This record gives sequence, structure tokens and C-alpha cells, in this order.
Amino acid sequence: MRILSLTPLLALAEVQYTGFERNNVELFLNVQYGQDTGGANRFKQPQPFVPETGKNYDATMGGPACPQSFGQWFPPLVLGTITNISEDCLNLNIARPKGMDKGAGLPVMVWIHGGSFWAGSNMEPSHTPDGLVLQSVANGLPVIHVAMNYRLGFFGFAQSDALKKERSENAGLRDQRLAIEWVRDNIQHFGGDGNRITIFGQSSGGLACGMHIMAYGGTKPLPYQQGICESQTLEPGITGNWSIDAMSRVTSYVGCNCSSVHSPETISCLRRLDTETLFNASYKTYIADGKHNLGDIWLPVVDGDFLPAAPSQLIREGRFGNATYMMGYTDGDVNFYTDFGIATWEDAFTFLQGYMPFVPALAIRELLDLYPADEFMPGPPSTNLTVEFFRAARVFRDVLMTCEPILLAEAMHTKGLPVYLYDFNQTILEPILAKEYGINKTGVIHTSEFAYIYGNLSHWNISNYPFDPTPSDHELLIRASRSWSTFASLGKPSAEGKETLQGWEEAFATPSNMQLFTIGGPAEGLSTFDGAGSKDEIRKQQLKKRCSFINTPEMIEWLQF
Repeated sequence: MRILSLTPLLALAEVQYTGFERNNVELFLNVQYGQDTGGANRFKQPQPFVPETGKNYDATMGGPACPQSFGQWFPPLVLGTITNISEDCLNLNIARPKGMDKGAGLPVMVWIHGGSFWAGSNMEPSHTPDGLVLQSVANGLPVIHVAMNYRLGFFGFAQSDALKKERSENAGLRDQRLAIEWVRDNIQHFGGDGNRITIFGQSSGGLACGMHIMAYGGTKPLPYQQGICESQTLEPGITGNWSIDAMSRVTSYVGCNCSSVHSPETISCLRRLDTETLFNASYKTYIADGKHNLGDIWLPVVDGDFLPAAPSQLIREGRFGNATYMMGYTDGDVNFYTDFGIATWEDAFTFLQGYMPFVPALAIRELLDLYPADEFMPGPPSTNLTVEFFRAARVFRDVLMTCEPILLAEAMHTKGLPVYLYDFNQTILEPILAKEYGINKTGVIHTSEFAYIYGNLSHWNISNYPFDPTPSDHELLIRASRSWSTFASLGKPSAEGKETLQGWEEAFATPSNMQLFTIGGPAEGLSTFDGAGSKDEIRKQQLKKRCSFINTPEMIEWLQF
């Protein structure tokens, strides 16, 4: 590790950041962008961090994560462990190619981590930026990578009328916005271009990227130009009661319920308590009731400010910002979160009804009818999961991961905004799940793209994990990672003369028929949803027919977004 120093001019204050070199990448860790969010600042809109004039900041060690459980929160889908938390957690990690000077003007990729808005940090090994940055350099289109921490769970998504009145709801999203604005205003001192920013995130991070294009109903300019939503863009439940119910449980647990959960007195009570007491209360009530919405209970809320109306309404009315987006899912995205014990049609129905409690039983039956069981027969060779499991998992995937980005893509196209869609169809995680859970052939699950996009196949080569990537995996790593950074550089994921995914066109380049790109697997390439230009792997998904049902106004109302 080689120590290096950078002396940028930030907010008219001469300050120095001492970072380090690793793998021909220069890193600056724990760069603060926001002030401490504890005590009187708890729940409030984040305030910019102002560096001390003349100070030398040590940027060689990662900063604290925002309050969450210690340890590895969901193996084997993440590799790191959380060992340090604080409400003073609004920090960034910056990674740039070695030797970039202040005037390089590189495009910037700003990462928003996932974790159900409940866990995660910018130090998670599965999205270590070195490989992505190095692949961008090898591709001749170098980028800078920035990863943020932001408030999570109860601390980031607390709800009440009192918080709404002081414009303090959606605190976690407001943290993210402040981080993006910090990058816009300051990244030039690290060799980046603040007018060439691509935000990207996966799972709840992808949901966040969907929320940011809708921020303020499109009335304020976006602080970025492009976005990538991986395995989520929107989410059912945003207009429901999951979060306010969770808020009520926490306030009751800690005894701040002498008045209404919506009262200023309740918020004042919560602000007086220490971090550990509040997190423990949120954790214990979360575990006790985390079965609701499969645990995604701390969600963005329609607050009349950051999110001025329901996401579906903003989409319908075209009230969102102008940006180019890339959106997609992994082919078996939610298989890992689907009940492995599903064996019968009744089991599938019960599982889906539990996930969509406000969708009438008749509509769920109609939905299942759109996914006939024989389509999933006989199942993958040597699997010990049933046809009905795969049927339920595909319905679940389309409701949560597939049809909502299509809904947004259609609205963006109406406004003349470029959109690229994908289905990621390759993984090295399947053997890991087979070993850890005894479940064979789970498919291309949630987070499968990380190993390729971040150029980090080797990060999964750890004790007790099966690890045997094929030449195809190594080749896809190059194409996929370089396509992500090419999108940040050129506004499109394919580039002639570059080792990217080739032939990936906009979703609406073919008149009257949407199209997406299958990444990896035996049928990589562009495909229309149906018709002459469709590949079997995409045509059999019947995206047009199924999403037309899932995205009806009635279903959207029942799904609560």
C-alpha cells in the first residue's frame, strides 16, 4: 500500500486528504459529506460537512457504517462484516485510476448500496471498486467510482406527521441526494467531472435510483445525468402502512408513546435517546414483524416534498427529471427469497397472497393463470425445487423486479428519454447456495451480477465456498464491467471497437416493440419482447402480456406504489 496525498480546494478551504494506492487504484476513504445525524439532528435533513481550513484528513481507513446490526447480515449474498457503526456516518469512498490529475475530467459512477434500506455499507467487499475501475482503464474509458453511506431503517426512513411538517421524512434519500450534490460540486478536485455523473445501485439501491429521478416531482434539476437500476426500480408498499406501523412499534417499545406517534413530543422523545437504545428497539420490533412485506418495511414515503405524490402517479403524469437510464434484473432474481417449501398450487397461492396482502384472491388466481405450470416443467436438471416453486418465483420476480422498471421505461420513452433494459443470466453463486442451503439449481439470483460488474470473481474464492469460474465467466466479467463503465462514459452500454456487450440498443429502438439485452448465458444478445426479433428465452417470459396485467391501475393500487 502506497500512501498518497491530495490537496483539493473544498468550499474555499485548503484541506488535504491522505489516501493510498492499491492495485493501481488510488483510494480516499471516509471522506465526509454530511454532518453528524445524531441527537438533535436525528431524522432531520442532512447538513453539508464543512472541512476545517488547513486540516489534513486521514483518508486511509473506512469510516463507520450507519446504525445496523453488527456482523454479516445476510450470508452468502454479502461477504463483509459490520464492525463499526455511528450516526456520524455520512461518508464517501472515492476510487480513481492511478496517476489521474485534477484536470482529468473523468466521468463518475456513484454507487448506492442495497440491503432493504436496513443494512449495508460502502465497505462491502462484493462491490469493492478496484476491478471496475481497472476494467474501465483497460477499456480506454476510465472512470472514478464513489460509494456512499446513508441512514438506514428507523434512522433513515422514520415517518410521522411531525417529521413531514419539518420536511424530515425520507432522510435516507435526502442523504443520498446530498452525497450526489457533493460529488457534483467537489469531484473535480479528485480528477472527476461533476457534470458527468451516473448514479447506480442494486436492490434497495436500485429503488433509490428510481426515487431520485422522481425527486421533487421533476421540479428541481437532477444533480446527475444518468442512472442504473439493478434489481429494483420501484417497490410495492411505498404508499402503504408498513413504515408507519413499524414506527409505532418502535416508539411504543422505547416508551415514547405518551402521545400520538405523529406528535412533535414523540419525535423530541426519540431524539433524546441514545443510538444503541433506539437501534435495539428497531431491531427487536423488526425481527418480530419482519415477515411483513418480506422484511422491506422501512420504505420511502410520499411526503409532499422529496416525493410529492405516489411514484405511480408521478410516472403517469411524467413528473420526473431528465436522465438516461439502464434498468434490469437477474433472471432468477427473487428465487432465493421465495419459500423453498412451495410444492403445490395452493402453496404458491398462499405465498403470493402473503406478499401481496391487498391484492384480491381472484386477481392472484388470474395472475397465476398467466404463468401455466407446464411452462416451468420439468425444471432445471437435478434441482430439488418444485415446478410450483419456480412458478411462484417468476410471478414474484415480475411483480417486484421486472414490470415496474418497464412501467417507468415506457413513461421515460414518452418524454423522449433514452432507456436500456437487460436480463442478467449468468452466475457463480449457484454452487454456493447448494452447499450452504442444500438447494440445487436456484438460478441466477439477486446480486449475481456483482462478481462481473465489479470485476470481483476472485472475491468469492474464500474458505468453504465452492469456486470454479469458467472461461465464460472470466470473459463475461470483461464485457459486463466495461459495459457499465462505458455507459457512464458514453451514455450507452455498447461501443464498437471496445470489448463491451455488443449490439445493446435502446429499449424502444424497434418500433412498436420493446426490447432488452440478455447478459450472459447461452442466449446473450438483444431481443424484442415477442415477434420476429425475439429470442426463445425472452419470448417465453411473455413480458408484454404479463406486465400489462401487473401494471394495470387496479393492480398498482392494490400493490400500493
